[in-house]
Amino acid sequence: MERHQGSINFNVSRGSGPKKHHQKEWISIETLDKIKERKNKKAAINNSRARAEKAQAQAEYTEAHKQVKRSVRADKKKYVEELATTTEKAAREGNMKHLYDTTKKLSGKYSKPERPVKDQEDRPITEI
Repeated sequence: MERHQGSINFNVSRGSGPKKHHQKEWISIETLDKIKERKNKKAAINNSRARAEKAQAQAEYTEAHKQVKRSVRADKKKYVEELATTTEKAAREGNMKHLYDTTKKLSGKYSKPERPVKDQEDRPITEI
């Protein structure tokens, strides 16, 4: 019993902590930096005591928030355009698997099929 208790205590003390939030794959590093900066400005609002100081911090936060939204919008537009370009290329080449996957990803209802459709030689069908 004590042996198990020791291993439990060891694992608890090591701890995994709170789960990390994974950002979307299309958000750029510059945008993540802007998000951190915005978070710091929000903390400055909460820590400010004087009314004038709080108003100044609020104005800075509002500007940072606008920049974050603008940057995220630009990142998503760039990501979607890249996906559309690769989809058009796949359509020209006749690669239906890639075309289907990226179309589903763009539509937001993306889940990969568990088993691919196979031909008579037991190879997955990826082209027309």
